[in-house]
Amino acid sequence: MLVKEGRLEFANGGWSSTDEASANYEDMINNMIIGHKFLQSEFGITPKIGWNLDSFGHSSSNARLFADMGFEAQFFARMDRNDKAQRERDHAMEYIWRPFSKHFGTQKQILTSLFQDHYCWIPDFQVNDNDAFESDPTLESFNAEDKMVKFVNYIHTKMMPARRGNIFALPWGCDFAFYNAR
Repeated sequence: MLVKEGRLEFANGGWSSTDEASANYEDMINNMIIGHKFLQSEFGITPKIGWNLDSFGHSSSNARLFADMGFEAQFFARMDRNDKAQRERDHAMEYIWRPFSKHFGTQKQILTSLFQDHYCWIPDFQVNDNDAFESDPTLESFNAEDKMVKFVNYIHTKMMPARRGNIFALPWGCDFAFYNAR
């Protein structure tokens, strides 16, 4: 029901997330075939967004495969720090990747977006027992106003200057996060 209503969407959809730095091309394809067959048979959907957050490197081969699979965009977190710094200066954290453009021109292309601060939450927003977001003003630990000021400042000073537009994805979570439902 959630998938049908558009309230839950599957990203990537492979059996697992390919480590693009050392994957075999055929294994990358088979990984996606297995995952997509399952999603098609169980939910009647094929993902439209590529999502490789923790790959140690990103390859033109994977970008081409994502484009060939009909993905509209891909998101990732890791990039060479010098390349990332240049992209931040050039407002190019989102770009059209044309893998193997020498051979395919613009036939194979995919909107690509790089996360600002890896794939975890933004600075000052770790969610743990000592620093939870507290919105009840009657509690001594109330911090919602301060946290929201930090959040808005982060968006305006870190996120927006590195982008050409005002629409972007912002991950919220991290490895082993949200173990405490509070």
